[in-house]
Amino acid sequence: MAAFLQWRKFVFFDKDTVKDPVDNGKNFVLPPGISTCDSGRGHIVLGDMDGKIWLMTRSLQLTSFQAYKLRVTHLYQLKQHSILVSVGQDEHGINPLVKVWNLDKRDSGNPLCTRIFPAIPGNKPTEVSCLSVHENLNFMAIGFTDGSVVLTKGDITRDRHSKTLTLHEGTSPVTGLAFRQMAKVTNLFVATLEKVHCYTLSIKEYPKVELDTHGCALRCSALADPSQDSQFIVAGDECVYLYQPDERGPCFAFDGHKLLAHWHRGYLFLLIRDTKSPNKTAFGSRESSPSDKQLLTIYDLDNKFIAYSASFDDVIDVVAEWGSFYILTRDGKVCVLQEKDTQTKLEMLFKKNLFVMAINLAKSQHLDSDGLSEIFRQYGDHLYLKGDHDGAIQQYIRTIGKLEPSYVIRKFLDAQRIHNLTAYLQALHRQSLANADHTTLLLNCYTKLKDSSKLEEFIKSSEGEVHFDVEIAIKVLRQAGYHSHAVFLAEKHMHHEWYLKIQLEDLKNYHEALRYIGRLPFEQAESNMKRYGKTLMHHVPEGTTLLLKGLCTNYQPSGDAAEKDSLDRSLVNKANSEEFIPIFANNPRELKAFLEHMIEVDPRSPQGVYDTLLELRLQDWAHEQDVERKKVLQMEAVSLLRSDNTVFDKALVLCQMHNFKEGVLYLYEKGKLYQQIMHYHMQNEEYGKVVDACKRYGDQEGCLWEQALGYFARKEEDCKAYISEVLQHIDQNNLMPPLLVVQTLAHNSTATLSVIKDYLINKLQRESQQIEDDDRKIRQYREETAHLRAEIQELKTSAKIFQKTKCNMCNSPLELPSVHFLCSHSFHQHCFESYAESEAECPTCTPENRKVMDMLRAQDQKRDLHDHFNRQLRSSNDGFSVVADYFSRGVFNKLTLVTDPPGNKNVGSLEVNLQRDLLIHTKRNC
Repeated sequence: MAAFLQWRKFVFFDKDTVKDPVDNGKNFVLPPGISTCDSGRGHIVLGDMDGKIWLMTRSLQLTSFQAYKLRVTHLYQLKQHSILVSVGQDEHGINPLVKVWNLDKRDSGNPLCTRIFPAIPGNKPTEVSCLSVHENLNFMAIGFTDGSVVLTKGDITRDRHSKTLTLHEGTSPVTGLAFRQMAKVTNLFVATLEKVHCYTLSIKEYPKVELDTHGCALRCSALADPSQDSQFIVAGDECVYLYQPDERGPCFAFDGHKLLAHWHRGYLFLLIRDTKSPNKTAFGSRESSPSDKQLLTIYDLDNKFIAYSASFDDVIDVVAEWGSFYILTRDGKVCVLQEKDTQTKLEMLFKKNLFVMAINLAKSQHLDSDGLSEIFRQYGDHLYLKGDHDGAIQQYIRTIGKLEPSYVIRKFLDAQRIHNLTAYLQALHRQSLANADHTTLLLNCYTKLKDSSKLEEFIKSSEGEVHFDVEIAIKVLRQAGYHSHAVFLAEKHMHHEWYLKIQLEDLKNYHEALRYIGRLPFEQAESNMKRYGKTLMHHVPEGTTLLLKGLCTNYQPSGDAAEKDSLDRSLVNKANSEEFIPIFANNPRELKAFLEHMIEVDPRSPQGVYDTLLELRLQDWAHEQDVERKKVLQMEAVSLLRSDNTVFDKALVLCQMHNFKEGVLYLYEKGKLYQQIMHYHMQNEEYGKVVDACKRYGDQEGCLWEQALGYFARKEEDCKAYISEVLQHIDQNNLMPPLLVVQTLAHNSTATLSVIKDYLINKLQRESQQIEDDDRKIRQYREETAHLRAEIQELKTSAKIFQKTKCNMCNSPLELPSVHFLCSHSFHQHCFESYAESEAECPTCTPENRKVMDMLRAQDQKRDLHDHFNRQLRSSNDGFSVVADYFSRGVFNKLTLVTDPPGNKNVGSLEVNLQRDLLIHTKRNC
């Protein structure tokens, strides 16, 4: 129960007397004899004692029509319809009539009366005490002085669509009626002098609930608006009670003799008789005498203050229309109360430092968030100046989102107010409005206060409650030395780089960092191993090597991450092993194990893996002192070379750097670098191996024998045996001209003529035998040529006598007709025709002639094949034979063209080129 004297009183309304619009100097005067009034739909409705109903517009124009013959006792203007319901008398006696008027329709200039019916409960004539109509036009309730309530259900504007029943009966006069509509439930509150009831009209049986055992006087009840949950207000002499349909609500101790109770736009209007006036107790005592002084008080029940209070003389009623409140008095005057605007009211509260009340008022007036924020700021400033920093910070927190945070932060940067600043920054983060600077400042506050519990609570909030920049928080915590908190935050929010940086650089927890990387998805694990691999390899070589083996084969995260990030186990994640080789820079043993694992698991590993492993094996071989162990290492290196996975050039350089003879020779042989093999033996002065190399590779590269001869010829040692063996092979394969052999051996001071005696003798003998064979063939060819020329001459100069008696085809005696040829072959004509391919050729000589012609044509085709001749000349061991063969084909014959000038005997360019090549190839250059 709230005491009346505890409520603050304000003047939130401006009182003014309504002036006559025609004569501004005079007050507006109501028609005389006004008995009842109501308002709505843009006008104020007045009923007088002469049966007239007056309609007053906003411009104070009055119009009237005769509604009753005697008087108007009750009016009810609907707020949502232009329907007016009136109660009055047309005859003397107790016979009240109810009339329903449609103000939008006219009948002879007056509003249309759509329905008239007598207001009598049963057959008992009684006076009407109160009236209420539902806004849906389906219910009308009439209260009587005998305690009866008549309910009209249906369309109240028509007789045939409605029915009337007596809802309530009692002995105490009915003083108040009100319909309440919430959702689909319709209630009717009934107040009498003694009790308060509530009927539920949406249920067929109309159940009744007795809410209280004391009632109120006439016109001392009203229905609140939805802001007060549409409660029924009953104003007693000691208290004002609020009722729900099923129970009594709050109670306010407003003392005084109540004459009138209204609810308008969130305010409760109470008209109280002056305490000096005599107290009357009868039902009709509510009718005030002309000498009564009445106090009109306007209450704000939500915010618990009095918005206005003033004394009036003999008030008829208080109505609300056109945004103002009008007080009608019996002397005909009209006073208007205009509510001050919200800002003015707030300023009045600010002057009195009533900020809490200002806040409540602003909320009830539905002030926007910007306006509320300004009130909170002013309230906070007020509390701050008073030294109430805790209260001030609570108000500043309510300005978050509207007030610039720096305005508040500057006020609380003092170390003594760090607790308040922390509270504000926490609220700023909870509303997700903090930037990186705010996060930094809050964490610094925690660290300054050494409040580990608050710090943990802040950073260990659930995932959906993170209201700060995680990366900034990690940086601040790390800088402040709260490494464990920073690590927790980094791990929780999956800031892998920060987690590893703190573990490795600050906490030196290498094993934990390695374990963490092993739980990451493939991409993050790969990138972090590239970044921190060297550090981890230095401190945890075995574990790092093991992780890299898995990362480069078929990586699967360990722990819970495997469930989250590697659901598809069939997907193979494999890093490039070659990229991780630099990590093992100072750990050759682990590197060798890693590389051997890679080539074993994946023979198609990158080239760098094999090259690096070869280098490691060669280093181990070069530094190994144990003979048996060195053989094993040598076999491993050679096997790697034989795997054909190493780059030839790199492998050769590595073998040469480590003087790995077997590898060098293998690579030379693999690359067909036979001269390099022999030169390698020459550099090591391995004479026997030089000769063996010539024997093995001389067929592929004949110049090896010539180089061997030159090598031995330059040696001052006694190499006669090797020279003899080389000369023997040169002689057998005719690899060098004898003169070049003699010139080569002339450089050796130890080589005597006896060394090449046998070579020269054999060479001369073969040359002599070749000369004799050539002379014999020359004589033979000359004789054959002379014989052929003689035959040709004979055929040209003398007659040819055919003496053949047999056919050369069938070997039968010749018979006419026969065919004879100059080659002395004769044929039957039918044999010739059967076997001859041409009439001009002898069938017997045709095959031999064709061979000769083909040879001639081949010579003609090849006589201009200069490139073919050069290639054949370079690849042949005997260049002179090639030149002689081309001479025989007529390649060097001079062609005389029609365009050549006569007497031009210059040698053709083709002949010059061939002669030059011949001279060049007299001395082999390999």
